[in-house]
Amino acid sequence: MVITPNALDRLNPEDVRAAVARHASCDWGDCCPEDAAENEFALDRYLRLFSVYHDRDETRFWIITEADRQVTTILLPEDY
Repeated sequence: MVITPNALDRLNPEDVRAAVARHASCDWGDCCPEDAAENEFALDRYLRLFSVYHDRDETRFWIITEADRQVTTILLPEDY
């Protein structure tokens, strides 16, 4: 698991931990229905997983798990 420097500086650590737990439990947060459906399709096909969350200050951030499941990245949209 990695986090971009920008996300590390701006996000509340407790909110990040909670979002990571949600992502690991297949709760895709605030992503659109199409992305949620794509995640469900991707689960057993080893495709990329994408979730959207907000911290307590309403800062939007993403969690992306790569298709090979080797890296999960926490980032702000502008970090992409």
